[in-house]
Amino acid sequence: MIKAIMISLVLGVLYATVGLGNEQVEFFSSLSDITLVILMFSVGISVGANKQVFSKIKEHHIKILLIPVGIILGSILGGVVCSKLMDMPLNTSVAITSGLGWYSLSGVLLTDLAGADVGTIAFLANLFREILSFMIIPIVAKYCNPYTAIAPAAATSEDTTLPVLIKYTSEEVVVMAVINGVICSMMVPILTNFFYSVL
Repeated sequence: MIKAIMISLVLGVLYATVGLGNEQVEFFSSLSDITLVILMFSVGISVGANKQVFSKIKEHHIKILLIPVGIILGSILGGVVCSKLMDMPLNTSVAITSGLGWYSLSGVLLTDLAGADVGTIAFLANLFREILSFMIIPIVAKYCNPYTAIAPAAATSEDTTLPVLIKYTSEEVVVMAVINGVICSMMVPILTNFFYSVL
């Protein structure tokens, strides 16, 4: 999957360097909006289809929010630190880290909000977060509490990084990972819009 994403990105850059007209740019922009709607619909389907999610929510109540809240706060703090290190506006930096690893959505959202430059940075930053998650999860699962292995994955813990979590953690952790992924995925558009517009 990662190879396909990187190849697509490189092909897109090469295609754009040939020189796109305004009509083609508008066409691809409208496609990205449609893709965004389909992505959100897919998240809804994954929530509705997984019955264990609802049973775990009933079992753990408010405690179920500890992992996603910790991940979100850590990501926001990372955005604040990166703002200082990279001399980037605080709202832009925190909005980028609010993508929580969901590169396709955060890239589209920030392209609409802040332009193609920021959208590209958001896409790449969150893509690299996902790639690093594949490498970090086995190490964290082995040397730390298995539940902490969910943190690097953030929003991707319900889909792309889930197979790694299945392999290196327990069934209980995997169910919590799915719940975490659902919550983080729902929060991405809210947090990204909020921090870019308000900070």
